[in-house]
Amino acid sequence: MAFRPLVRRTRSADALAVTQIEARRGRTTLHWAWVVAAVAFIALVGAAGFRSAPGALIEPLQREFGWSRATISFAVSVNLLLFGLTAPFAAALMNRFGVRRVVSLALLLVSVGSGLTVFMTASWQLVLLWGVLVGLGTGSMALAFVATITGRWFVKHRGLVTGVLTAGGATGQLVFLPVIAGLAESSGWRSSSLVIAGAALLVVPLAYFLLKEHPADLGLPLYGGTEVVTPVVPPGGAARNALRTLRTAARTRSFWYLAGGFAICGMTTNGLVGTHFIPAAHDHGMPSTTAAGLLALVGLFDVVGTIFSGWLTDRVDSRVLLAAYYLLRGVSLLLLTQLFASSVHPSMLVFIIFYGLDWVATVPPTVALCREIFGEAGPVVFGWVFASHQVGAAIAATAAGLARDHFGDYALTFVVAGGLSIGAALLSLRIKRSPALPGRAEEPSGDLAADAACR
Repeated sequence: MAFRPLVRRTRSADALAVTQIEARRGRTTLHWAWVVAAVAFIALVGAAGFRSAPGALIEPLQREFGWSRATISFAVSVNLLLFGLTAPFAAALMNRFGVRRVVSLALLLVSVGSGLTVFMTASWQLVLLWGVLVGLGTGSMALAFVATITGRWFVKHRGLVTGVLTAGGATGQLVFLPVIAGLAESSGWRSSSLVIAGAALLVVPLAYFLLKEHPADLGLPLYGGTEVVTPVVPPGGAARNALRTLRTAARTRSFWYLAGGFAICGMTTNGLVGTHFIPAAHDHGMPSTTAAGLLALVGLFDVVGTIFSGWLTDRVDSRVLLAAYYLLRGVSLLLLTQLFASSVHPSMLVFIIFYGLDWVATVPPTVALCREIFGEAGPVVFGWVFASHQVGAAIAATAAGLARDHFGDYALTFVVAGGLSIGAALLSLRIKRSPALPGRAEEPSGDLAADAACR
């Protein structure tokens, strides 16, 4: 399947002359790409904070309504699943209708879904509001959004910017989790839900007015580029384009290795640790607010790890980076069951720092491989790879809740997660790199298929 290439035109002589004159005068003009990246960072901070909130609310909801952890975990699983499955369609919708419209609507969905939870009285309402509405909203601002922004606006520093924007997720967790946990303990979980609803609304004006669609709209090249690139909207509906991209990508082994590894990534981060770390620590006598602080600390170190991973992605084979990240994560999870205690001790802090540096460091190399293998379709392909991440997260969230209800603790779940992470490292080494194919995905037929099979 061929994707229509972007139309390129060189900057006019007058524009180049103005740039040269300003450079001689020592004046520096901020490229709008950095404004777009800043607004995207804020939106991603909010989306991550909104999505991670249920982990801090499991205990309060269980106390008030008497719901089992498996019941509450199911709502979280729906949230995680839609968070992932929305991503490829959201990326296609951004291509079709524009980034600012999609992101603004997504923020409104989050606000409505979170705000209405204060009126719920049954578990199905938790599934509908926090699972469906917040899942759809945050999924529209997921990591496929990162791939869209970096692909449209950056040539230079693309890997580094991907790392910074991905770190926005960690920052959201860092900012919101202690606040949400503290409010839930002092003022009740409803206060936490209202804070999330209000924060989502505050970001809407920034997204709508500052998220420009393309550099070409401002007569600019991509940051680090020398040509103005005029985008061509793919023919057909957004859903059709997303599904057509999946159909093409799914005929390649590299897609399945990427998707399989990222599914395990979701299981071992959002699904298990992100959702169940706080109640698992509480099972060992640790206060929920202390556990939330530790999880926020994971977010702090993830900012460092993900930005550094983005820097490495511009310099090191992405497959090697993925294998190393998954292997190290597996070892740390195998050790975690021995570290829980009623208070924080040095060994747990070492785990938090180590695990935090690795939390979503997998994203920059995965985005880079999607773009390298699948060309201009890379952001939408990454949307599907990210969907597998959230399918894995959803499975892990429910499975861990069931295991806790059945066995009385989380020990087995962390051991299984460690083994799966080591398996993801092996999958990553099997990915076949291919030359970037301008404007189209890797074709699985004909000479290219034979060539891919040989590599």
